[in-house]
Amino acid sequence: MKNKWVLSLLMLSMAGATQAAEPTYEFGITLKDYQGDKTSSVSYGGQIARHALHNSIKVLSKQGKGNDNQALLDELNLYFSGTAAGRDIIDPVSKKGFAIKQTKMDELSSGKDLATSAYKGVVTGWPGNMTAAEVLNSMIVQAAKTKGGFDPVNGYDYIQLISKFSMGAVFYNKAVNHYLDEKLGADVHPNDKAYKDGVAYTGKEHVWDEAFGYFGAPIHSLRLTPKEVVNITKMKPEVFAKADFNKDGAVDLKSEMAFAHAYYAASVDASGGTRYFHTIMKAFYDGRKLIQDAQGEKLSNTERQELQAYAKVIAGNWQKVIAEAAFKYAGSVYKDIETLQQAEKSNGDIAKPYRNYVKHWGELKGFTLSLQAAGRELGETQVQLNRLTGFSPVLFGDSQVVAVGADGAFIQGKSISMNEYKLNMLKLQVHLAEKFALKAKLNDRTAGISDLMKNLNTGVSAEND
Repeated sequence: MKNKWVLSLLMLSMAGATQAAEPTYEFGITLKDYQGDKTSSVSYGGQIARHALHNSIKVLSKQGKGNDNQALLDELNLYFSGTAAGRDIIDPVSKKGFAIKQTKMDELSSGKDLATSAYKGVVTGWPGNMTAAEVLNSMIVQAAKTKGGFDPVNGYDYIQLISKFSMGAVFYNKAVNHYLDEKLGADVHPNDKAYKDGVAYTGKEHVWDEAFGYFGAPIHSLRLTPKEVVNITKMKPEVFAKADFNKDGAVDLKSEMAFAHAYYAASVDASGGTRYFHTIMKAFYDGRKLIQDAQGEKLSNTERQELQAYAKVIAGNWQKVIAEAAFKYAGSVYKDIETLQQAEKSNGDIAKPYRNYVKHWGELKGFTLSLQAAGRELGETQVQLNRLTGFSPVLFGDSQVVAVGADGAFIQGKSISMNEYKLNMLKLQVHLAEKFALKAKLNDRTAGISDLMKNLNTGVSAEND
């Protein structure tokens, strides 16, 4: 017994030592003839600034009072499409037990916005035939005049819609559709030249770093557990020491904080036993080390092919993380409808379950739109994502948003029943799991699909055309 106890301690000690020995995303100068005083070639402050802009908009989108509020709209636009100097970081900000180093956007990077980096294609899953920037702008306009960001009439939670879709339309899109794709071309920002005059990094170093910045992971992520990453995002004081990697007494947003899809990857892993977060992080590190090892020389075809292979691992797993989140919230929407139906039958209070229903639908819709916002051809899957979710959740009276008018007002029409919409959520889970080969499948409700179809007495599609 004693030997087993000693062996267990030894194994735990070895595991901790292995984790502590994992490399960090830190790399020196390889740019030939660099004459400056920098010692690091890593730079992605602009991406972290956009994470802070996104977080700040999420806070602001909760502050509507239910009437026209030009001051709030102006402030939202300051963080969405503005580039003015002097903007405060509204979130993340220091709190007791979790100090944040930066307080101004300009400390991260000056002149950054979200609007100009958003997906340029048409977003077919939202009414109005708009680009991603136009969709987000329209949501921001509505959020500014909606009480608490919640529109019960049309079933919209603008806090969630804006947040989840901007993560996909900006961060995911720019990383996988630009920096890890076209910008890895042989003659695009080559590794034997500076990215631009006066900088301490090569073209390929910076291209790769910008993609890494959009993922939103701390530089010491390979030394953290998924749960620790989740709690760093939540700014829990008990993980402050883990977050403060350089031990200067404050978390540096540029290098020690976790944001956006890094959080969601870690969250799925912490609950589902998967390894999305560390798989993505390791591929980012290995790709950057490959570039570093080239020592400022132009990458050979073999090296570029290897780099593109790392990029494929990142993009594929990143896409799965978003699909896993959509899968989870489809299950939540299914459960919310059940709760609403039970409350109606018992004449109970429906206000809280309806609010949850709208919130979870907003998260689901934001993630399904995100899957479509990276220039990656989804074909039939895109059609299914849009038809099964619709332009809004099914509302009381079996109606849904079907269009938007020239004045920006939403138009509702007769839809399927809530029971049929429940079936849509199960079909959506099945489709996501099969199309993206999901592993975690949190909140899986598909075991009940046969019974639900029998209750509906139909085997035909309940899609929203």
